[in-house]
Order: sequence, then C-alpha cells, then structure tokens
Amino acid sequence: MTGHSPGSQQPGHIPVGGDDRWLLVAVAGLLSFVAMLDMNIVNVALADIADGLHVSAATAQWAVLGYQLPVVALLLPVGRWLDGVGMRSALLVATAGFGLCSTLAAAAPWAAWLIAARLAQGAFGAVLFVLMPVLALRSVRPELRGRAMSVPATLGPLGAVTGPAVGGLLLDHLGWRAVFLVKIPFCLLALVVAMGVLPLGRSREWGRAMPRDGGLRLPDRRSAADVLLVGSGVTALLLALTLASGSPGWLVLALAAVPPLWWWLRGPGGRPVVGVLRTTGLFRAHTAVLALAAGFAAMHYVVALHLQRDDGVSATTTGLTVLAFPLGMGLAGPLGGRLADRWGARPVAVIGAALTAAGLLLLVPLGGDWSPLDVAWRLALAGVGMGLNGGPTQALVMGAAPPDHAATVGSSVQLARSLGFTLGPAQATAAWGLAGGDDGVTAGLTLAAVAVCVAVPLLALHGRRPALLQEKSTDAAPAAHHP
Repeated sequence: MTGHSPGSQQPGHIPVGGDDRWLLVAVAGLLSFVAMLDMNIVNVALADIADGLHVSAATAQWAVLGYQLPVVALLLPVGRWLDGVGMRSALLVATAGFGLCSTLAAAAPWAAWLIAARLAQGAFGAVLFVLMPVLALRSVRPELRGRAMSVPATLGPLGAVTGPAVGGLLLDHLGWRAVFLVKIPFCLLALVVAMGVLPLGRSREWGRAMPRDGGLRLPDRRSAADVLLVGSGVTALLLALTLASGSPGWLVLALAAVPPLWWWLRGPGGRPVVGVLRTTGLFRAHTAVLALAAGFAAMHYVVALHLQRDDGVSATTTGLTVLAFPLGMGLAGPLGGRLADRWGARPVAVIGAALTAAGLLLLVPLGGDWSPLDVAWRLALAGVGMGLNGGPTQALVMGAAPPDHAATVGSSVQLARSLGFTLGPAQATAAWGLAGGDDGVTAGLTLAAVAVCVAVPLLALHGRRPALLQEKSTDAAPAAHHP
C-alpha cells in the first residue's frame, strides 16, 4: 500500500466521464441470489434424493454439506488468490463452472457422482461469493456505492430465505433433479451479460490497473497450504456447530479446529489478512456482520419450527408468515442504498440494525402464544431493518478496503456472515433445549435479539482511523471519497 499522489484515484473510483456499469451490478446481484439459493434449496429434496439414488439419509445429506463446506472453507484463500488475477476471467470461469456442476449434479446416476459435483460447485461458489461485492464496488463511482452494494447485499439473503419455497415447488412438480437445473438459466444470463460488459485487458474505469485478463494463474504452493489449513479448520468448526445440539462430539471437533487455524493465522497466508483488517480498522464491522447473521438465522429457525411443530400451523401458513421478513427486506434494500449515498453508509447501517433489533425484541414477549399475524408484522419490521442495513454495511466495509486487497476483505466479511448463519441456529437450538417448552422459544428468540443488539454499537462506534489511512487521506486529491 503506497500513498496516492495528487490526482490519483481512490479505490473503486471511476474517472470523470466513465460509465457506471449497472449491468455488472445486476450480474453481481443475480449471482449472489443464485449462490445463496443453492445453500438452502437442496434441503427440501434430501428425502427424494435418498430414494432416487438408493442411499441413506445421512449420505444424501452430503448433497448439502458437499456444497456448503467448500464455500465457507475456501473463502479466505480464494480472496487472497483473486487479488492477483483478472476479474473478467475469474468471473466467467467461476460462473461457467458453477453452472456446469449444477448440470452434472442433476444428471448424477449415483451418490458419489452427486457429491463430487457438489464439492466442485462449492469451490466455484466460493469464488462467486468473494467476487460479487468486489464487482459491485468497482462498477460504479464512489458516490453511488451504497446503491450498488445494496443489490447483492439484498438479493443474496433473499436467495437464502426463498430457497426452501422454490425447492418445494420444483420438487412437487418436476422432481429432485430440477432443484439443480433451476440455476442454469441464471448462470447463462450472467455469462452473456458479463462477456458483453466486462472490459478486456486493463480497466481504467475501476480506478487502478487491473491484471490483464486472458487467463488465470494457478494457486501457488502457499495458496495450497492455505486451503489445507483454513479448509480443515473451518470444516471442523462448522461440523462442530452443526452437531452441537445433538452430540457431545462437537467439543472435540471444535478443539480440532484450533491448531490449523492458528498455524494459518501465524503463517505467511494469515498474516496479510489480519494486517489488512487491522490497518483498515474493520474488525468491529466484521463482528457486527457475524452478529447480525447469527441473530437472523436463529430467529428464522425458532419461528419456523415453533409455528409448525408447536402451534400446529400448516406448512403453507408458516411459509407465508416467514415470507414477511424477505418481503420487508426486499422493499427496503434499494432505499437503504440510496439513503447511504446521501447521508453516509454508517448512520443508515446503524438505523437498519436498530430496526432489526426492535423487530426481534418485539417477538420475545409473545412467549409461546403466537398467531401468524402477530409474528408477521414483527418479522416485516426486522426485514425492513435488514434491508436498510445490508447495502450500507457492505459499502462501509468494501469502501475501506485497500484497492489491491479488495477481494481479501470481501472474503473475510463473507466468512463472518457464513459463520453467523451457521452459529445462529446452533445456539438457538442449545438455548431452546436448556430452557425447554415455551421458555425455550423465548430463550432462543432472546438470544437472537441480543446478537442483533450487539451489532448496533459495533456499527455506530467509529474506530480510530489508522495512521496509514490518515497519511493516504492527506495525500489524496480533494475529491477523494472515504466511507
């Protein structure tokens, strides 16, 4: 990281006269939706997959784990790798690979084929998860960053919450293979648009000399070691969180995750990542992202399970009730981006987190005596808050990223969010089990609300701007923009 001379561009800045590439922002949102959709859409088809391929339910579960584990485990190594390769080639290869693996999964004649296809798809999915915020960041001018970031930040979670509903419809009418094929048209559309809009060679519009596109370099030995260490550590951690409520073996897995992650943090792969986060002062924002994701996931798990299992509400009514959250989020997402561009990302992100906390806190007094309408408007309020928060928080984080480490920061914030999505249901299940009955429902919702409440001061408090960034601000042109 070097200082900017007068007139130099800031990260993601487009020179005057450059075109804002909103089609690329749309591609980022579309692929975020598809990648997150794949995290949950297969869950509803596991029984049919087990019957169709004549395997046990435990084996069929790897149709989900085979995708989720490499997505999360590869995020950090992929982020460092993407900082040194061409954006166009990486996007095209990842999108094409993701679609091809979906096709192979749909055509699977036996379980080993399906699991292998899903593992490969998870690797391509990790690249997409890291690319999306970087693509949105570099496609528009800094003063439009909030609006651009709100697109993938809103459509990604919407893909996650609508996955089960979409999967159920496909399963009922077309069978389990359609659950994998539904993503192919989206991938083809993204490929066509990206090939037409993404520039060949070096891109001046993105504010720095991008690596010349024309091929992707293979990861070196250090990257392979990073994948091994981070992958094994994160995989053990995720499995521990998944098993926490049902098996005492989770503690052994959690302890097993510590050595590889510690070695990575202390080694040449982890030190640059920690250095970037420390330099930019983004640790607090990452913790807020993790807390928001954990609170959202815990709430979604408790509400859906309690309505259907304990209150005897039908699956259709439960689905419509829970739909209030993504509806509120989808409506508020674009507004959050516009407000962030006008008033600044931080205050809008804080207001959004506070509204989400209010919606979850209002659920707690309901105890076990719920009606779908009582729940729906509270979920809608929380969804509005998440919509207002998503884009501004992403803009706040990515806007502070050094230009040559944008993918590294993108991967770290995606990892924080993914860990939150896994941690939330595990903690809610543990709280529910310890309290039991209606008290367990209250305990799970209280835990979710507290997690989101923690995110509010984390986003509100300004960290001390590191000296390196202060020097860059002094040297930068008067028109430079800082989030």
